[in-house]
Amino acid sequence: MSIASDKLETIREQVQYHLDHAEQHRLSAEQEASLKAQIKARLEAEDAVLVAHYYTSPAVQALAEETGGCVSDSLEMARFGHDHPARTLVVAGVKFMGETAKILTPDKRVLMPTLEATCSLDLGCPIEEFSAFCDQHPDRKVVVYANTSAAVKARADWVVTSSIALDVAEHLAEQGEKIIWAPDQHLGDYVRRQTGADIIMWDGACIVHEEFKARGIADLKAVYPDAAVLVHPESPAAVLELADRVGSTTQIIRASKELPNERFIVATDQGIFYKLQQESPDKEFIIAPTAGEGATCRSCANCPWMAMNELESLAGVFDRDDNEIFVDPELGERAMVPLKRMLDFAAELNVTVKGNA
Repeated sequence: MSIASDKLETIREQVQYHLDHAEQHRLSAEQEASLKAQIKARLEAEDAVLVAHYYTSPAVQALAEETGGCVSDSLEMARFGHDHPARTLVVAGVKFMGETAKILTPDKRVLMPTLEATCSLDLGCPIEEFSAFCDQHPDRKVVVYANTSAAVKARADWVVTSSIALDVAEHLAEQGEKIIWAPDQHLGDYVRRQTGADIIMWDGACIVHEEFKARGIADLKAVYPDAAVLVHPESPAAVLELADRVGSTTQIIRASKELPNERFIVATDQGIFYKLQQESPDKEFIIAPTAGEGATCRSCANCPWMAMNELESLAGVFDRDDNEIFVDPELGERAMVPLKRMLDFAAELNVTVKGNA
């Protein structure tokens, strides 16, 4: 679908401009401690819990853990918020994650540091164009990745995370079903190659994972031949072919603990290094190369929208009037249908569903 490609290219240009002109700043230890104290006090006063994605900054992830929240993938963030007694969820992530939390827990208040923190997969799959695309193929089951808007989820037959995508595709193929896959073309291609399912794909991509380069990883592997390569399936096929393990964020963390290697080359957002190093402090983790010569350090495997979730923005999360997540109740009910279908299917398989980006 060319319209998605055109929009995605515009997104890439806008984000690259932001990265090229951003002035990275660091808080002093005193500033960080002061902001953390402010946020902790407000969380307690507001009966709120902080849930943070693996791709947020180490300071934000540490704060979530220190305050009794959680650090995880987006679906687990939503489930944790659903089960936690707090009346308010503060979601440090991107907008679709806040929407998923609201869909699973419509009675709670869901706040985010900023609603401008979005995702190229979400932006690259607008509901009007996607719905028209689905209408052109009424004989196919619509399977969408969790990294999509509530409206796109509501249009789907299935919602999947990367950890269960292969199982769902195999199940549908065994039933003789053909599939529309959206929005990530690289994950869809990986699923198609692994399962042999009849899949047509929406043309979307993650701006972080799409930038990993097979040549750079191969060169790095030559320098560190003992390193295992861990790759997220949103990466291009040439990168996946070099992987010792392909998996979701949670699966990458698990692989780093299970594999005997002492060194790992990691092809996903560098925010995950906080948890990798926490879980395996004696192991070495090396970020996989992305854009090559001329790229700024900031542009290498770091989502610019995740970077909007910083202590400064969290400190003001309760004082703004433009950062609450709302999902139309009827839309939320429709989006819950394919989400529940995935969760029920996982329960039948006795699988823990984790791992979208």
